[in-house]
Amino acid sequence: MNLRQLSFLTLTFSLASVQAETLHKPSKSIEWPQNQRAAVSLSYDDALNSQLDNAIPALNHYNLRGSFYLTLASEVIPNRLPLWRSAAADGHELGNHTLYHPCSKSQLGTDWVKPYNNMDERTREQMRDEVILANSFLHAIDGQSKRTFTPPCGHTQTSDGDYLNSVSDLFIAIKGAEENLPEGFSSFVLPHGQSGDELIEWVKNEAADGGLIQIIFHGIGGDHLSVSAQAHRELLEFLSNNRETYWTNTYRNIMTHVNQQP
Repeated sequence: MNLRQLSFLTLTFSLASVQAETLHKPSKSIEWPQNQRAAVSLSYDDALNSQLDNAIPALNHYNLRGSFYLTLASEVIPNRLPLWRSAAADGHELGNHTLYHPCSKSQLGTDWVKPYNNMDERTREQMRDEVILANSFLHAIDGQSKRTFTPPCGHTQTSDGDYLNSVSDLFIAIKGAEENLPEGFSSFVLPHGQSGDELIEWVKNEAADGGLIQIIFHGIGGDHLSVSAQAHRELLEFLSNNRETYWTNTYRNIMTHVNQQP
């Protein structure tokens, strides 16, 4: 199975519901700051120890910046709070991934979802309340007010409908539901076990058509849905050595640039 196939199959589970609800996307082109061929967003979900231990030091080594979508109820937040604050001070983005990471138990592969985190039983108002509180916690960590959001599991349907419109005013962008990107302009992959060469090849293939390349990591050298620290570093080295081709930045900075386009 190649990475393009992996991307499609994985995101059928994780982002299809978000993309199905995306508002009409305007037909326009996006120019990147130094006329790079493509922009690359490196994001890391769930607030994991391996991200602090392996991902952030590697990003700093190559002078690249990533977006870390924190599940605020994770014990990794209070246990290692100074490191999250340091990451934000270094220019990494701390994004909203809700308090409790609710997902739909009616979807395939979600047996692990606890009953009280079942999106099927939530309402749009409850989701908005949780997301607002998560933003408040994030502000207490990094002092930032401009925020982006990644819906856990890509699931957005509650018992009374899709909740994205209920929270869209809280963010400059929602991953998978970007309003200001041309149709087909953004591509996604959720790596799990790929080598550095495979990740690099996927980036090269996706960059052939330009656009926004979004790599959604979880564990780096540990934890769940993991890739090795070596594979991660090989990808970062490639991106660092090819800055004239790939604009690698936080999702917040990339979407701020997109939103400012005429």
